[in-house]
Parts: sequence; structure tokens; C-alpha cells
Amino acid sequence: MNPSEVLDAGAARIADAVRRREVSATELIRASLARIAATDPRINAFTDITAERALGRAAALDSKLAAASVPAPSSYSSLPLAGVPFAAKNLFDIEGITTRAGSKIERDKPPSHHDALLIERMENAGAILVGALNMDEYAYGFTTENSHDGPTRNPHDLSRIAGGSSGGSAAAVAAGQVPLALGSDTNGSIRVPASLCGVFGLKPTYGRLPRTGTYPFVASLDHLGPFARTARDLAIAYDALQGGDPRDPACAQRPVESVAPLIDRGIDGLRIATLGGYFDEHRGPQARAALDHVATALGVDRRIELPGVERARAAAFLISNAEGGALHLPDLRTRAADFEPLSRDRFIAGALLPAAWINTAQRVRHWFARQVAQSMADVDILLTPATPVAATPIGAEWIEIEGRRLPARPSMGILTQPISCIGLPVCAAPVWLPHYRLPIGVQIIAAPWREDLVLRVAQALEAMGVVAAPIASSTTGIGAAA
Repeated sequence: MNPSEVLDAGAARIADAVRRREVSATELIRASLARIAATDPRINAFTDITAERALGRAAALDSKLAAASVPAPSSYSSLPLAGVPFAAKNLFDIEGITTRAGSKIERDKPPSHHDALLIERMENAGAILVGALNMDEYAYGFTTENSHDGPTRNPHDLSRIAGGSSGGSAAAVAAGQVPLALGSDTNGSIRVPASLCGVFGLKPTYGRLPRTGTYPFVASLDHLGPFARTARDLAIAYDALQGGDPRDPACAQRPVESVAPLIDRGIDGLRIATLGGYFDEHRGPQARAALDHVATALGVDRRIELPGVERARAAAFLISNAEGGALHLPDLRTRAADFEPLSRDRFIAGALLPAAWINTAQRVRHWFARQVAQSMADVDILLTPATPVAATPIGAEWIEIEGRRLPARPSMGILTQPISCIGLPVCAAPVWLPHYRLPIGVQIIAAPWREDLVLRVAQALEAMGVVAAPIASSTTGIGAAA
């Protein structure tokens, strides 16, 4: 069996082939490392490669499987990600590597002594870590144009951004370097790069996955989650990541609620609506066409508006600025020149915000959550684009939406921030349209703790051929829909 072809087939197929001993974990890790070596000089998704560690763990897994009397069947559940290469945004602690969080300042710190909890959980499921991934400094951005580590380039068009702040995570999956990656989402940092790189990304409910062993940005808004090239792979990874942890005070101590066995239940009986109003006003032609394409495929003709969305986005900005500024205040006082200028100025502004403003922002946030809960009383799923436009050129300062000129970097999160603010589960699913060269994502949103519903809808759309995540061309860096 050709390891490179198995690598392209995705996480579920990889794990099945490794468990059946049709291909070894070592062969697959070597294929992943070779793919990274060949493509990453152009894409710049990785900041660190953990080759020795990965090959050692692959050899140990191969030995464990070889010792079994018979090959494990595909239903073998103790290693659902057997041999699957994955990588993690470099704000996840990785034993032996300094957790830089995309910054210059943190690289002066000693290497981590332990892996982040979610990395441990991935490896307990059989996955194998191959490296750390590029990001915006301290996760404060939507483009991964990192001045310390260089910009991550969109694998489908190397002249364009990958999105951020988890740009390296989305790009690595889109380029076929790894079938799974871990990222974080505070204001849209999973959904924005998933949209621009044309992959699936899951932002679970706030508090669903523990953040133990990761570098924080905004504790009251930070989420962690996976990227994948199929909805099924996303579900399998999410199941491996689930479970509470008392070391993260925001983590809900909920039992594991497996979603992978439910993913093929389809959409029958689900009440689905598109979001209008604010969400309609802040999307360009391609985003509008993508949403229409998805809504038509699902037979959705209902549209609802959420009250106070603009206020919710403003609250998210204030909370992010204030918490981020407070977190970095000591370094802002002593090492301001070592920050990226854009993030430094926003952190300083946040540190100077009056406490009364932040209290008001938190009240607005809770008010908006109540309004959305009422609006969703008779709706199971909400649909809206993930980004207002497709990937912009690296260095672009402006985008145009409905005749309005908006600053490019903050506006990439204009459709994700209001949803992050109240912690709802969202799957970003990639849409390729015939008359557009690049993908754009649609957000599939549900009520808290209903990750199963967003993944069911994503799987149904994928089965219909409405959404897809083709690997970008490995020879030119320019891909097209498969």
C-alpha cells in the first residue's frame, strides 16, 4: 500500500489501514515528514518539526500492533487515530519545545516539560505529533502574517493569506502535510483560516475542551479545536479530545458524548435557518453565493435576525483588548519593542480601558447570549458565512463589502466574533463555487453542547458534494476544487 496515497485519504482511512497492518505507522510518518520537507519552504506552516519523537512513537505503535495475534478490525475503538500524523499550533505546550505563541518574547523561555492535555489525548488515541505550527503573535490576528516567523501562505494560492490566528494549522491540513491539526479560536481563529484554506474546522462550545497546557489569549473567550479535511475526521478527532479537566476552571466537567457514531444520521427533522440582518450586510458576493448554495442544498428558506449583533462584536473587541492587555502588561512595560507593532498597540490600548467599560461589555455579552437562546428556541441550526470574502493577498490593507471599504485584518472576523462571544459550537465547512478560484467557508451553528448537530449537517453537505476539502496541488501551490 502506498503510504503517500493513504496519507491523502485522511485520518479515518489511515487509522483503519494501520490497525489492519496494511501500512505501518512508521511509513506514514515518513510520508508526512517528506511532504512537509517538500512543501513547507513555500507554505511556512510549521515552526518546529518533531521528527525524532514522531518516528519513535510510530515504531512503538507498530510494535504494539505487531504483537497482537490478529490485525485489529476497523471497529477497534481503543486507537481510533492509530498512526495518524497531526500537528498543533505553537501555543500548545510540546515537551522539549519552547511554547512561543508566535512571539519573540516567549522564545527566551525554557522548553516545556510536558505536552498540553489535548496533545496527550490525541496520542492516547494513537495519533502521532509531527510538529508545531505558525500563528499570529499571541493569537491576536486573523492573517498569520507573523513578522517573527514569516507569513504562512495559503496552499491554494501562495500569494494570499492563510487566515489566522491558526493559519499554520489550516494550511498544514490544506496542503496535505497532515490530515489533522489543533488550533485555538477566541474571535474566529479556527473558522477564519478554515474558510480561507478550504478545510473543515470545529470550534466546540466554550468550556467543552480543556485548555490545560496552552498559552492563553483571552481566558473568557478562548476555545480549542481541530481541523480536518472531512467532517468524519473532524468528529473522530473531537471525540478523542473530549473530557473535563479541573485544572482549567472554565472547563465544563461533562462526560464524553461521542459524536462520530451519530454523524450519518442526516438532517431529517432538523430545523435550519440562515442568518440575515447584520450577517447579510457584512458578506461579499462569494460569501453570499456560498451561503445560498448550502441553503439550497439543504432546502432552507427560513431566515432569522439576531438582535444586538453589533453590540456583541464590540463587546468581544473590548474584552479581548482588556484581557490581552492585562496579561501582557509586564512585558509591555519592559519589552514593548519586541512585540509586533499592531498587536503591541492594541494590547496597550486594552490595558488602558476603564474597568466600567469591560463590565458593560460582559453584561452585553450575557444579554446577547440570552437573546440568541430565545431566537433559537425553535431552530436547531443557523447558517452564515465564516468570512466576508475569500483569502486576500498577503499585505492587503483593505477589503470591500457592499461598497464599503473596511480594514482587512480585523474585518476577517466580522462574522465569527459575535458567535465566539457567546461560545456556541460551530463547524466551518468549505465551499468551492464554479466561478471562484478560491474556497470560502460557511458556519454551521447550534445551541451549546450540540456539536453532534453541526457535524451531522457538515457530513450531510459533504455527502451531497456541496462542501469539500481537496488537497492543494503539491507541485505549484495552486489548487482547485476536486
